[in-house]
Formats: sequence, structure tokens, C-alpha cells
Amino acid sequence: MKKDIFREFAIRFGFLLLAGLLIVFFSVFADGFAGPRSAVFIFQSVAITGILALGVTCTLVVDGFDLSIGSVTTSALMLSAYMMVVLEQSALVSVLACMLMGAGVGLVNGLLIVKMRVPDLLATLGMMFLLIGLQRIPTEGRSISTGMRLPGGEVADGNFAEGFLWLGRHRVDFFLEKLIPVPVIIFLIIAVLVWLFLEKTRHGRLMYAIGSNERAASLAGTNVFGYKVLAYMISGVTASIGGVLLAARLGRGDIASGNNLLLDSVAAALIGFAVLGAAKPNAFGTAIGALFVGILLQGLTMMNAPYYTQDFVKGAVLVFALIFTFALSSRVRGGGH
Repeated sequence: MKKDIFREFAIRFGFLLLAGLLIVFFSVFADGFAGPRSAVFIFQSVAITGILALGVTCTLVVDGFDLSIGSVTTSALMLSAYMMVVLEQSALVSVLACMLMGAGVGLVNGLLIVKMRVPDLLATLGMMFLLIGLQRIPTEGRSISTGMRLPGGEVADGNFAEGFLWLGRHRVDFFLEKLIPVPVIIFLIIAVLVWLFLEKTRHGRLMYAIGSNERAASLAGTNVFGYKVLAYMISGVTASIGGVLLAARLGRGDIASGNNLLLDSVAAALIGFAVLGAAKPNAFGTAIGALFVGILLQGLTMMNAPYYTQDFVKGAVLVFALIFTFALSSRVRGGGH
């Protein structure tokens, strides 16, 4: 009995205890880690990753998966830059174009998966490669910046609008200091909205029902087709928001900026399974997972750990978290056998 109680406690709070121990460890051994500026940097570094991970979470809820989020993010980054620098459009028009692009990609992904019966991994993998090629065609593979020479020989005279750059660079006052970047606030707002949608609305509960047993949900009258497509559209829109914020922070359309976003976002979403013993995709766990990845990378960086070890450490933590969650939870459900 005591052993089962201990296991239950470990499953529910073990990951949060691990995160706390990690913070204590880095605070002691990494100079400058335990400070408000370090905390702000961690939040800033995970804001875009966290936004993408929340979109992935929505697809996981309906028992799907979206591998195209990184390429959607980079496509939104390039599209927003192209709209303003080359086509000389306003920030509002550029942002709306990116949102529509993300929703359109999600719609196509959803139709391929639900209507054409293409497995989600194959459909979104194909979309990923399609977007990687498409985003390079208008500039022949070059990044976009003011004054660049276009393939036709003309010079791009447009500029990034100040209001657009504000989204990625502005900091909000906190205790009389400009500490909190706008992308962090947007990340927290999206996290709350996704949590409320999935946990507190009928639509969210139906999406969980579809992910748990699609056949039973369909027989109960649930619009499986509509909800699965909606999940991929949410993923596409959140990925495009991430691309807009990344472009606003960089002030250029950097073709290589989204390379690591897919792996980090997926890691955050899957680590979320271990938070509070949820053993299922959930917005709160995903947000904590994104912060955990940020804490880990910030601490390793401040301890001068070689950059090439960081992916290994992230992978090890992810594998450990999933084994810890599913192996122990199955033992508890099975009565310890």
C-alpha cells in the first residue's frame, strides 16, 4: 500500500520536483542563473517554441501529429518579410496573410488525413517538404532584408514596420523595469486560451473523446471530421504566429531560423504528458514542458556545456519523462504488477 502511494505521488509530482531540483542545481553551479534577467531570457527563449508546442498538443489530443509546424513557422517568417520588404505591404496585412497561410496549411493537412486517409505523419511530412521548397522559390533560397537584390535584378525598398518589430522586440514594464518581452505575454495568453478550450469547453472534451476512441465518438454523433480538421488548423495558425514573432524579433526573413523549432516543440508537448501525471496531451503540461526545456538549455549554456551535447540531454530527458510516466502509471493501474 505504501509503495503504491509513493508511486502515485512520484507520478503526479515527480516531474515538478525534478524541475525544482534542476533550478536549485543551476542556481548553485551556474553563476547568474538565479536572477530575474535569466528568468526573462528563459521565458523569451521558449515563447515561440511553446506557442508551436501548444498547436502540436491540439493535434495530439485528437490522436494526430503535425510534423509541418517548423516549416509553417519558417514560411510565415519568410512570407511576412516578403510582404513588407518586397511587396511593401503594411504590418497588419502581412500578419493576416501569415494567419491565413497557417490556417490554409492546417486545412490541407486535415483534409489529407481525414478525407484522403493519408496517415498523419506522412501527410504532414509531405507538407513539411513542400513548404521548405516553396518558401525558398521567390528569393532563390536567399534570406530577405531591406535593400536586398531580388532575382530579377531590382532592389527591395520596403522596410519592416515599427509596429511589426514591436511584436518581437518590445518589453513591458515589470517592477519599474522593461523586463517582459511581448512574445512571452503572447505565449501565456495562447497557453491560457488553449487550456480553457481543451479543458473547459464541450468542444475540447469532444476532441479528447475522439483521441481516446474515434469510433465510439463517431457513433455518439461527434463531428470527427470537423474536429480533426480544426485541430490541424489551430496547429497551423499557432505555428504562423510563431513565425511572425520570430520575424519581428530578427528584423529579417532568415531562411534557416526555424531549423530546430520542430524538435524543441515536439519535446515540450511530449514532456507535458509527465506533468502532474496527466499521461495525455494537455496545455498546462505543454507550457511547463517548454519552460523545462528552456531552463535546461539556459543552465547548460551558463555552465559552458558544449552546444553539441544539448540535443542529447533534451532527448534523454524526454525519454526518461515518458518512461517514467507511462511505465509507472501502468503499474499503478495494474495494481503494482
